[in-house]
Amino acid sequence: MPYRTEIKVRGYHLDLYGHVNNARYLEFLEEARWNMMELHGDLEWFMQRRYALVVSRIDIRYKRPATMGDLLVVETRSGEMGERHVIVEQKIVRADNGKVVAEAEVTVAVVHPETPGALPMQGEIAERFAQLVREH
Repeated sequence: MPYRTEIKVRGYHLDLYGHVNNARYLEFLEEARWNMMELHGDLEWFMQRRYALVVSRIDIRYKRPATMGDLLVVETRSGEMGERHVIVEQKIVRADNGKVVAEAEVTVAVVHPETPGALPMQGEIAERFAQLVREH
């Protein structure tokens, strides 16, 4: 079961056509990823070690518009793990009817200020992401 984050569409989210601006969906997705890490307790663990989670790629597919007052649910789960990244799978759905508004696969890497490049997904880092899959 995915982590769920609710977001209500406000006027400042909208474009000139009255739809959520495409760039705002990226903010909704980011809010949900932060929420997932905070709820699981991993955010503090990463911060204590000076690890940063960085997005290196987002593949987003817009399905239908969201408009003023819509209550959206962002479903977030940790997915496939690569050598130096993890794919976070996210879906934005309307709370009232369950229709998919957007889907995304977000590639996330872990970096440290004293180490060049992405850290390997092994040891405790890999275990933290694996727990996200097991628990939901």
